[in-house]
Amino acid sequence: MAEEKENIQFELTKELTEQVEQLIENQKDKELRKLLNDFHYADIAEILDEVNLEQATYVIKLLDSDTTSDILMELDEDIREKVLENLSTKEIAEEIEELDTDDAADIIAELPEERQQEVINKITDQDHKAEITELLAYDEDTAGGLMAKELVKVYETWTVAGCMRRIRGQAKDVKRVHSIYVVDKRDKLIGRLSLKDLITAKSEQKIAEIANPNVDFVFVDEHAEDVAKVMQKYDLEAIPVVNQHHILLGRVTIDDIVDVMKEVAEKDYQLAAGISRDVEADDSILKLTIARLPWLLIGMFGGLGAASIIEHFNQSMGDFIVLLSFVPLIQATAGNVGVQSSAIVVQGLANDSIDGNILKRLFKEFILGLVNGLAIACIGLLITHFIFGTPYVVSITIAIALIAVIVMAALIGTFIPIFLDKRGIDPAVATGPFITTSNDVFGILLYFVIAKAILGF
Repeated sequence: MAEEKENIQFELTKELTEQVEQLIENQKDKELRKLLNDFHYADIAEILDEVNLEQATYVIKLLDSDTTSDILMELDEDIREKVLENLSTKEIAEEIEELDTDDAADIIAELPEERQQEVINKITDQDHKAEITELLAYDEDTAGGLMAKELVKVYETWTVAGCMRRIRGQAKDVKRVHSIYVVDKRDKLIGRLSLKDLITAKSEQKIAEIANPNVDFVFVDEHAEDVAKVMQKYDLEAIPVVNQHHILLGRVTIDDIVDVMKEVAEKDYQLAAGISRDVEADDSILKLTIARLPWLLIGMFGGLGAASIIEHFNQSMGDFIVLLSFVPLIQATAGNVGVQSSAIVVQGLANDSIDGNILKRLFKEFILGLVNGLAIACIGLLITHFIFGTPYVVSITIAIALIAVIVMAALIGTFIPIFLDKRGIDPAVATGPFITTSNDVFGILLYFVIAKAILGF
């Protein structure tokens, strides 16, 4: 029965939240512990995200540190920050004692600077304290900032029998043993082992005899996104981290990489939507305004530019004033094509799947734009002439303009992300408002230049 219950998907309900709130209000600690003990720590964190700060803090103080330390890591970042403000330095240190070094360093890094050292000083395990202090020295966006010190390490000179005895001592501090890393007497990484290698080897064999020298690794100062790419490429659950002398320092595990990929995706999504800073829905109006306003202003000036182009040609259009009716068509088509092209290129750059000469890439996009443009132009020609009743020569003009605008938008949407990437700028800024605005302006200009050339106004 217990196994069957464990497989039931947790679902947070209003009734459960109210039950927890009621137990907290009546201070029925025994019943509250019994209720929450049936849930995974991630589920408890989901419950605490729904109650108020005082109630969340009450639960954190009530439960054992070995449980609440994991709950803290799963809490929404803003809520965790507020909960930590309501805990004493000793209470925070007790939570830190139960966490792996990478998670412990992350928690401490979120504290105000004046509290960080106070919490570190309260940690009783001196080795744990020293490892956390080491991790705090690394930039959070590097392999060093991601890595944990907990790993299983063996020396090449050990026998298999001796290795097994020592591994039992190391493994108690490691939640998951993905690989066993082999080092020389100077702690230089020289290979790896799997548990299968150890189990099938003879007891008297030296580790050097059975170690696999082909081991993937990353340097401690490599950027987090580059670490993610390596682990994704080679389908790794963990990867060792070394310094410039190849001394083994720690390991990065897949759960940390998932967080990195999530942050990168959120950042790129916001950039594509024209949000220049990392923000959350619950942030203040001022912070949200600062994040959104720059791109809105760019869009406004782009619109004013398009309006000035229309105004310039409007004075000489005469009998062809009907062209103005199709300005939204030109703008929408140019914007959509540009965003499609840039989104594909940005995705390819992120996955390292964009290769080859940029001219070949642009030529391919030119052909694609031409094919799409011809298809849309033919449909547009039929609709504008036979349904809208637009004069044939004007419909032809609009169709030609559509082809030209689509090709132009496809080329701009392809070129700009690649150009930005080569300049070390996140190409995600090329999607969304940037591409839409630039294609609006150039699309309108191209539309009226073509119209003037054909219709002669």
